[in-house]
Amino acid sequence: MNSNIAMDSAIVNYIQPYKAQLDARMNQVIGHSNLHLTKTQVSGQSLVGNFFADALLAIGQKIDPETQISFGTKGGIRAELKDGNITVGNIFEIMPFENYITILDLKGSQLITLAEFIAKADGNPISNMQLVIKDKQLVDFKINNQAVDPNKTYKLVTYDYLANGGDYVVGLENPSDRFTSDIRVREGLIDYIENLEKNHKTIDAKIDERIKLLN
Repeated sequence: MNSNIAMDSAIVNYIQPYKAQLDARMNQVIGHSNLHLTKTQVSGQSLVGNFFADALLAIGQKIDPETQISFGTKGGIRAELKDGNITVGNIFEIMPFENYITILDLKGSQLITLAEFIAKADGNPISNMQLVIKDKQLVDFKINNQAVDPNKTYKLVTYDYLANGGDYVVGLENPSDRFTSDIRVREGLIDYIENLEKNHKTIDAKIDERIKLLN
């Protein structure tokens, strides 16, 4: 098939109402961003990655208030977020996959394994964790600025693809408890941004102290 093949007007007319509905939904403005959230890596972080991880944590805490930390991967975030109006379509671009919000109960020892995986990647999107990395090796690891207890159980929010071992993630297998919600990640993000807008807040993100790459 190429541009030399004439369009079938009957088919075009049939799908036009559905296309109009889809376009209207995709172009719906749900919030605003103060700045361009890029995927550019700075000290193991990116603006869009930090926004994503913080939003993921807020989504998880809405499901289970005891959720303490969040984790995603750089490769899972498929687009940047431009400044100005944010539409439903923009969120589909960031997370086009059919991934579902998942909360895992994990021992601190398992999270240390996860932190070592993050270190080998020179950082991945996280929230409420603090990692110090040197030469792709984990130097220091805290949760909520406190030393990780290997025997303590922590609640981490992520999505089912990673919880199932996607992106070669290690440390998430064999949780003591797992809850996979019926909320797609992009649905959670849309709801999160809409709530910001209702509270007269804009999307914001910054590079902070959650990950430090030492020379």
